[in-house]
Amino acid sequence: MEKENFPSLKKRFLKYVSFDTRSEENNPATPSSEGQYALAQEITGELRQIGLTDAEVDANGYVMATLPSNSHKKLPTIGFIAHLDTSPDASGKVNPRTVTYDGTDIVLSENPRRVLSAQVFPEMKQYIGQELIVTDGNSLLGADDKAGVAEIITAVEYLLLHPEIPHGTIRIAFTPDEEIGRGADLFDVKKFGADWAYTVDGGETGELEYENFNAASASVFFTGRNIHPGYAKGKMINAITLAREFANALPPGEVPESTQGYEGFYHLTKMEGTVESSVLTYIIRDHDRAHFEQRKRKMQEICFSMQQKYGENAVRLTLEDQYYNMSEKINPVKQIVDIAAKAMQNCGILPKIKPIRGGTDGARLSFEGLPCPNIFTGGHNFHGRDEFIPIPSMEAAVNVILEICKILEKGQEITKRK
Repeated sequence: MEKENFPSLKKRFLKYVSFDTRSEENNPATPSSEGQYALAQEITGELRQIGLTDAEVDANGYVMATLPSNSHKKLPTIGFIAHLDTSPDASGKVNPRTVTYDGTDIVLSENPRRVLSAQVFPEMKQYIGQELIVTDGNSLLGADDKAGVAEIITAVEYLLLHPEIPHGTIRIAFTPDEEIGRGADLFDVKKFGADWAYTVDGGETGELEYENFNAASASVFFTGRNIHPGYAKGKMINAITLAREFANALPPGEVPESTQGYEGFYHLTKMEGTVESSVLTYIIRDHDRAHFEQRKRKMQEICFSMQQKYGENAVRLTLEDQYYNMSEKINPVKQIVDIAAKAMQNCGILPKIKPIRGGTDGARLSFEGLPCPNIFTGGHNFHGRDEFIPIPSMEAAVNVILEICKILEKGQEITKRK
C-alpha cells in the first residue's frame, strides 16, 4: 500500500490536547468533567463541517457519526472508537511542542529541569530523525486517547476527500470517562449499529490486542479504637496497623512493578488512615478468569481471618467487578483481528499481537454484543510527563484504518492465524 501523509493530522491533534478533559472519578455525572463535553461539541461541529451530516453529541458527551457506504456491494458496517478523556491523575495545562529527534535526551523543562531520557526509554532511538510531539514536563500529553480521536477523524476526512476509494458504511464514536472505567456505561450499542468495531487506543506502532485483564476494584475499611497511648495496652486497636497487616498478607511479588505479560496483580492505589479509621483501595487484575476469581477469594480470606482475630466490625471488604477479558467474545469472530493484522502488513507494519495489561472501552463493549479489538495510536509512556508520540506513527495509524476499510470492500482473503 502506498503510504499517505495527512496535513491536517498534527494540527487536529494539537487542537484536541488543548482541551482539559481530565475525568473526575468522584463526580458521578457523565461526562465527569466539563472539558470533555466541550471537546465533544467541538468534534461534533468539525465532523459536520467535513461532511458527516448526522454527527451528534448526546447529553452525556457521547459523539456518534456515519460515513455512508459508497460501494455497490453488501458490506458489513464497521466502527472505530476512541475516548475523549485523559487520566484523572494528570496535572497542569497541556503545552505540547514538536521536536525533530536527534537521538539524545530531550529537555522538556528547565525549571524544574526535566528530561525525556533516552537511557530510561531506549525505544526512543527508533525515532531518530522523526518529528515527535512531547510534553513541557509539567503534564501528560493526552495522546491517550486524543491521538486515536484525531486519527479516526483524519481517516474519515481522507475518504470523504477521495470518493474514488470504495468502502462500506463506517460508524465512528467518541466516548467520555474511559480512564475511570465508565466509558461504556451509556454507550448505545444498538444505536451504533456496527457489526464490529476497533478501538484506536493502543500504544506503539503495530500493537494489536484482543485480550485484556479481568478487572475488579476493592476497598478495605478498618475500624479501630483510639485510647490515650499512655494507657493503650490491651485496649487500643490501631486501624492503621490493621491496614498494614492486611496489605502484608497479600503475596508481595504480585504487584504491577514486579509482573508482566499475562501475570496478574494486586495494586494498592490509595491509602488513608487514622487510628480510628483507615481505608485501603486496590485494583485486582488477571488475564485468566479462574486466577482472577482466586485473587478475589484471597482478599476475602484475609478479611475473614482478621475478623476472627479482631472482631467482625474491625475489617470490612467491598469488591466490585469492572470488566472481563474480551478474548472470550473475540475468539469466535477472530477474523476481525486477522483483518486488522492484514491491514498492518499491507502497510508494511509488523503486527505486535499481545495482551493488554489494562482495559479499554472495547472490553466492556465486546460483552455488550460489539466485538471490539484494539489497535495502536503510536504513542508512548501514557499518563505521565514522559508521554510522546511520533507524527509518522500517527500517520501509520490512519493508513491502517484506511486499509481495513479497503480490505473489507475488496473482500480480500484473510489467512487465518493459527
